[in-house]
Amino acid sequence: MSTTRQIVCGHCRRINRLPAERAPQGARCGACHQPMFAGQPIEVDEAAFDRHVASSDIPVLIDVWAPWCGPCRAMAPMFERAAQALEPGVQLLKLNSDNAPALSSRLNISGIPTLLLMHGGREIARHSGAMDTRSIVAWTEAKLNRS
Repeated sequence: MSTTRQIVCGHCRRINRLPAERAPQGARCGACHQPMFAGQPIEVDEAAFDRHVASSDIPVLIDVWAPWCGPCRAMAPMFERAAQALEPGVQLLKLNSDNAPALSSRLNISGIPTLLLMHGGREIARHSGAMDTRSIVAWTEAKLNRS
């Protein structure tokens, strides 16, 4: 009997079940037919954040940022490049803290940019401050014990 992995579509938020033996690269959403992994972070609001974190069987890396934050803007292209390196083993999300103050408070965000690594609905690791692409990838893999 085949086991499946649940992955939330970044376009329509539908939960997709992929057979564990099938490589997720190239997978398309069964509802909207968009690629499940596009090599770029997914912008999320509070509802989308909760859906991804609670329903995805793969780890989720979240960049909590704000548009007025210089270090956040400097790290944005680095985070995008990290998506290309980490997908499909990790799904990358961007959460604008200005648009989700209640969620930022619930997550105890005290400074930005902050990276949150979550899996199975719980926080695995957190890092505050800007990082370059190589550091983001290395930090994520180390926290997932993949290095």
